This record gives sequence, structure tokens and C-alpha cells, in this order.
Amino acid sequence: MASTHPYDELTPDTVLDALATVGLHGDGRLFALSSYENRVYQVQLEDAVQGHAEVVVKFYRPQRWSDDAIREEHAFAAELVEGEVPVVAPLELEGATLHHHAGFAFSVSPRRGGRLPELDDLDVLEWIGRFLARIHTVGARAPFRHRPQLDLRSFGTDSREWLLAHEAIPLDVQAEWTRVCDAALDKASTLLGGVDGTYAGQFRLLRVHGDCHPGNILWTPDAGPHFVDLDDARTAPAVQDLWMLLSGERAQRQRQLGALLDGYEQVRDFDRAELVLLEPLRTLRLVHYSAWLARRWDDPAFPAAFPWFGSSDYWKGQIQILEDQLEAMDEPPLVA
Repeated sequence: MASTHPYDELTPDTVLDALATVGLHGDGRLFALSSYENRVYQVQLEDAVQGHAEVVVKFYRPQRWSDDAIREEHAFAAELVEGEVPVVAPLELEGATLHHHAGFAFSVSPRRGGRLPELDDLDVLEWIGRFLARIHTVGARAPFRHRPQLDLRSFGTDSREWLLAHEAIPLDVQAEWTRVCDAALDKASTLLGGVDGTYAGQFRLLRVHGDCHPGNILWTPDAGPHFVDLDDARTAPAVQDLWMLLSGERAQRQRQLGALLDGYEQVRDFDRAELVLLEPLRTLRLVHYSAWLARRWDDPAFPAAFPWFGSSDYWKGQIQILEDQLEAMDEPPLVA
């Protein structure tokens, strides 16, 4: 049967051949890392490069980002490294950080060890908060030119429209999901500002990590956090990089937020008015996530990894989650 997805062509030999084009030679030990949007491999090298015996090679999903947008991500990472922010940035090889082989764009980064941060430890959160402030200090220096803004349209309404246009929601729950989704996006739009949820100049926008959940922070007890995977870096309010680190009941989230901001404000001022955006941004991500799964369903990795997606029960669960978000957006914002 003919291949139906571009990643079908990304064999181990293709990975090693791609590395060879930039002067790196794997010794045959190659390990696929957990990644769905892109394909990422840890490779042991025959000879160390720039002091690294192991590297991580990332193959970008075809058609997702332009080369200019990927290079802009790499430039942001380089700025952060220059500012002594612990971000894992691509290596410059053969005079570039972005390379091409066999129809794939790819980059090579040093391997960094670490584990998930303990977000119940307020000292850990304070440490992360300091480094998030340093990321945002760099991010505020200049705008992105090729990467999008995170707003109601890009994450919310575009996702809703795609799901309905492609009949991704079973008919027995489609009307109810649409009703609740529309109500949630309307509420989010009001809180995000303006008639279209594009902040209307109410909040300062800057370059942010964009996907700062615990899985994208490598923690070591001595060195603290290393931030990885700037693939979703985009323009947004600073609070976008804080809210995904909050979990649990309201009182627990309140404590976590307080610790993050204790660290953050040691380095950079934080506009407390942005706290009203916590739940609207969470709402946008929920709708976007469902659309992301549906858009990627032709990739064989997705049905295998997310077998529960797409059923009526899944969408009934989403209806309840969005109902909960409507209630959460009606509550007073967290105060820290």
C-alpha cells in the first residue's frame, strides 16, 4: 500500500542520512522521543559535536510552519541563550540552524537531561517564575514577524469552524457542543477584550514560549529548570506562560500562582490585570486541542496514541468541560 502520510518516509536511515548532511554521524543508536506534532529522535554520535556525544534531531511537520517562522523560533532561542536563560536552542551546523533533507526541515539540539518539575513545591515554582520573567524580558525587546498571535480567532473560532466544516463531531452531540462552545467563546471574547477577542490594546503583547506546560520544563535539583520546545512560540500576553503551570482546586492554584509571581516579580513587573485572562486562555486551548487532534487524524501516530478521541463520549466530556469553563469565567479571577 502506498504511503499516506509524509512521516511514513521518515525511516531510521533517513534520520541518519539527514544528520550526515550536516557532518554528524550516528553510531546506530537512535531512540524516538515522545512527540506527535513533530518527530524527534535522540541519537548517539560516533564523534562528539561541540562537546555533545548525544543530540536530539527534530523533524518539523511538513506544511505547518514556513522556514522563516522556524528560523524566527531559532533566533528567539538564541537570544534567550545569549541572555543566560536556560533554554535548549538548536546547534549551528554548517552555518545554519535549519536544514533540509528528503523533503523534511530539521534541526539538531544538544541533549539535556532532567525530569518534570515538582509543581507542588512552591520553591520550585518561584524558581520557574524567575526564569519566565527572564524569558519575557527578552521577548519584550522585539516582535515576531513570521509567527502568529494567540487570540480568539487563531485558537478559538478557527478551530470551531474547522471542526464543524469537516463534520468531526458526531451528529448526536453536535448541536449541544456547538451551543456550549459558542457560549464559551463569546464569554472568552468579552474577557480577552475588544469585539473579536484580540485584546484591544488592553494588555501588553510580547514573544512568549507559548506552550509552557510541565512537560516542556526539564528540572534538575542543582541547575533548576531548562525550557525546551519553542515550537509554539508566538505573540501573546505574559500570562500565557503561567496558567498551564496551575492545577488543582482554586485554593491550590492560588498558592501556585502566588509562588510563580513571587519569583517573576523579583525580575520583572507583572500586570495583575492579565489574571482575568487565565480562564479564557484555558478555554481557547481546550477548543484548539480538540481541533488539533481532528486535523492530525490522518497521521497514524494519532489514532494509536489517542484511541478515545472522536467518540460521542469524548464530545460529551468536552461539553461538560466547556460548561465548567463557563462557570470558571464567571468567577472572580485568581488574586496573588
